[in-house]
Amino acid sequence: MLENRHTGEVLAIRRFVKDGRPVLSLWGTLPPGRKGPPLHIHHQELEAGSVLAGTLSAVADGKMIQVPTGGSAAFPIGSAHRWWNGGDDQLVFAGTATPGVDLDRYLQAVFDVMNSGPADRQPLFYIAHATWRHRQTQTMLLMPQPLQKVMLRLIVGIGTLLGRYRGTDWPGSPSRCTGAPTVDEREIDSSHR
Repeated sequence: MLENRHTGEVLAIRRFVKDGRPVLSLWGTLPPGRKGPPLHIHHQELEAGSVLAGTLSAVADGKMIQVPTGGSAAFPIGSAHRWWNGGDDQLVFAGTATPGVDLDRYLQAVFDVMNSGPADRQPLFYIAHATWRHRQTQTMLLMPQPLQKVMLRLIVGIGTLLGRYRGTDWPGSPSRCTGAPTVDEREIDSSHR
């Protein structure tokens, strides 16, 4: 279970196999008026789900959407999107990321880094490392992509020279981000898919 201490977002991720393919089950909550993740792209995973309670507001490829309780949304592979709780009630959502590539490990790193610093200011060296490490599969759009590619490489290089990534006990360290537990598909309640 992941929890962002600044926003109150809670996220449970489990991995299972369906039709021979890995799938990530996502179930989470977000308090009213709170932001979810910044604008981002999943390069190999389709993220889709249903709103079980509250209102999901999102921007997907520049288009604003609102999904009420009982509705669903999908963010195709390569779609630049972000979402937040656009209502007055607790947002509860359930969905999947298919195929399950590394979104679980990436989110573990991001939550770990976000929780280690002050609100709205992630520790630069550690968020850069997590973002750089998962660049082939996930992109957090922090700045224009060509500039981001150069800046992330530079920040990670400086962080390496300064010894920020020595050992395994630093925010977002790969050793702390081992992935979601694998369960039998039958163990996942249908409301949590």
